[in-house]
Order: sequence, then C-alpha cells, then structure tokens
Amino acid sequence: MLKHILRSLTGGPVTEAAPASSSAPFADALADLGTRVGERARARLGHSLSIRQVDAGSCNGCELEIHALNNPLYDLERFGIRFVASPRHADVLLVTGPVTKNMADALRRTWEATPNPKWVVACGACAIDGGVFAGSYACVGAVETVLPVDLRIPGCPPRPVELLAGLLALLETTATTAGT
Repeated sequence: MLKHILRSLTGGPVTEAAPASSSAPFADALADLGTRVGERARARLGHSLSIRQVDAGSCNGCELEIHALNNPLYDLERFGIRFVASPRHADVLLVTGPVTKNMADALRRTWEATPNPKWVVACGACAIDGGVFAGSYACVGAVETVLPVDLRIPGCPPRPVELLAGLLALLETTATTAGT
C-alpha cells in the first residue's frame, strides 16, 4: 500500500494528453454553430435562449448527451444558451424519453407553466416514437401524444452537436407565435 501511495505522489497525473490539431476543425465548426444559435435566439426572442429539460421516463442516455453540452468542450453558456430550473423562465421544453403514465400530467403542467412563445423539442428516438419502450404498459407514448411538438431530434441518443444543430433549426423555422 505504501508503494502505491509513494508512486502516486511522485509519478504525477495519469491522464492522456488532449488531441493536438485533430479537434481544431471540430472546434471551429462548433463555435460557428453555437454563435449562429446565440445570434438567432437574440434576434428572435430579444434575449438568450433558455431551455428546461424534462425527463419524461427515459433511460438517461439522452440526458448524458444533454449534460455534455455544459462541459468545457461544448460550453453552451458561451453562446448565450442556458438551462433553467423553472419552466416559468424557459423558452424551450427539451423532452427526453417516452411519456410514462406517471409523468403525463406533470409534463402538461410544465408546458402550461412555460410562457409564450414556447416550443417543445422531442429529443431522441424514445421521445419521438416511444423507441424501445413503445407499447409498454407504463408508457402513454411519444411526447406528441401529450403536447404539440415543434421539433424532433432523432438519435439514440442524439450527439451534442446534433442537439445544437436542432436548436438552430428550431429558431430558424418556427414562428414567434408558436405555442399560442
């Protein structure tokens, strides 16, 4: 045991170096995409885009990718996009998973608490059509069986770049009177 402690104290960190130049094109494309989303949100809404993420009964695969949007690699906040804790502060409801019977009423109340203009995004295969949970006794079905859906982002789970591209598509194609 003492040998392991001494090795950890004198050996330094045991991590891999970050990739050198292979991520530069990715970083540039991500920065461009994020900047376009932030600018479009300010032009469309007059402020930053606020997202309330709702797990309606998912396996948490989509949540892991959504949370990756806040890590230092994607850093969603630098583009003026933020996740909020209350639907009263949200512009977008980002719903993951099939809607379970226990979450159907809570999802409706969350939508009703969100001020206009508001949009609903079905994130992932389960939110779009039930995915692997389709037909389950515990599920009501896809998000659109409970709420009107403005955008569907496919994938199981969708990657963070696909989520960001979906938000840009939402801002570019929806009318400001959505959700009324």
